[in-house]
Amino acid sequence: MNALEVAKKMETDAIIFYAAAAEKVTHAAGKKMFLSIREDEKRHLEMVAQLIKGMNFTVNDVSPMKNVRTAFDSLKQEMMQRIKVSDDELEAFEIAMKMEKEGEAFYQKSLAGAKTEKEKALFSRLIEEEQQHYALFSNTHSYLADTGNWFLWDERGIVEG
Repeated sequence: MNALEVAKKMETDAIIFYAAAAEKVTHAAGKKMFLSIREDEKRHLEMVAQLIKGMNFTVNDVSPMKNVRTAFDSLKQEMMQRIKVSDDELEAFEIAMKMEKEGEAFYQKSLAGAKTEKEKALFSRLIEEEQQHYALFSNTHSYLADTGNWFLWDERGIVEG
């Protein structure tokens, strides 16, 4: 299998995983995140498929960070409440982070071996988005695992004594 075929398989697997993860998590923010990232993976799959077919792939100007921030903004009140998160939910985010890191590593390797400018552009774009996905999952994992410290550090909270 060449790099594009492996990429197609990886993106398909990610779509399936993120759909299943969204079904399992009970926290609304986590559910929205998995669904949002699943849509990104669908877009990645389409870009890879277009390149495999010899077409120019189109890149919609999509920002995973912006999409998820919009979802989080709509849930801000709910997120302020302390919701107990199960170990299974945290594990889903840990698996997602691992998948994104592995995807990034694969795309870095594929970029190094890319033969055409189209492949280089695709792999570069995928690397960037995998990094953003990892950051989102990592931040959400931190929030769900320890909300108080997340607000302190991520939101730059000030502790007065």
